[in-house]
Amino acid sequence: MFRHTDYLQFDVKPEKPDPVYARKLQELIGGAYGEMTVTMQYLFQGWNCRMEGKYKDLIMDIATEEIGHVEMLATMVARLLEGAPATESTKAAGGDPVVAAVMGGMDPQQAIVAGGGAMPQDSNGVPWNGRYIVASGNLLADFRANAAAEAQGRLQTARLWNMTDDPGVKAMLKFNLARDTHHQNLWLAAIEELQADGLEGVVAPNALLDEEEQGNHAFDVWHLSDVEFSSAGGWADRLAPDVVHQMGFNANPEPLGNKASAPAPDPKLYATYDGAKGAPSSALGTEKGVVGKIKDALDPDEP
Repeated sequence: MFRHTDYLQFDVKPEKPDPVYARKLQELIGGAYGEMTVTMQYLFQGWNCRMEGKYKDLIMDIATEEIGHVEMLATMVARLLEGAPATESTKAAGGDPVVAAVMGGMDPQQAIVAGGGAMPQDSNGVPWNGRYIVASGNLLADFRANAAAEAQGRLQTARLWNMTDDPGVKAMLKFNLARDTHHQNLWLAAIEELQADGLEGVVAPNALLDEEEQGNHAFDVWHLSDVEFSSAGGWADRLAPDVVHQMGFNANPEPLGNKASAPAPDPKLYATYDGAKGAPSSALGTEKGVVGKIKDALDPDEP
């Protein structure tokens, strides 16, 4: 159950309308690292959490706060759009190419579609996408993704803070920056606590598959660039954070696989092919190529 109050988490009081900046703020609403993303990411992580208690409660606390951040930004966008596009502004744009260029930076859909309000989209008008969110059910993997999401969101907020001189907008963004800082620290602290509680290994998903992975490949940096600075990092010779692996540096790694080569194409796919690899059936090891397999799956009774 969720409850709503009419009061915003922090004041949203721009000094004057600014439709161009309203479009920029859309990135913090519906961008890949915007507030809609972290809101839905944390909500689904909380709803899918299999353990009652402190971890689920923390996720839901932050998730619910993020709903309030979407509300703050949407309210700010609406107030920045107040009176735009107004009749006088439109007339001025028609007679002054400089004003017209400035007004050209606004998002007309905010006026035409949303009636002077925010949209669930980014600053280019691309609709928000549920594929932005990470909710795997593994808290260690999810909390790491959460810390990264907060870092990216804080970075974009900092950039937008430098794109406005409006003291009211800056005040709200300074509040958001502070909350993003704390949320990063919360997720990092929760990662430490997961490990202290023995619920997860340092490397997700946890230690359950250690015997299955090829452990001899879990140690060295493969040096694959022309420059030679990566060997100077502490990761080139130290005990790994999982306190199991000794991290090393492989200065001249050799490929372990065969030559990369795609199989002969199914003739019904009409790919350009010179016959050098033989018939498709011999390359695929089956009697039918891709098209035949699809056809059998869709209509198994058809010869």
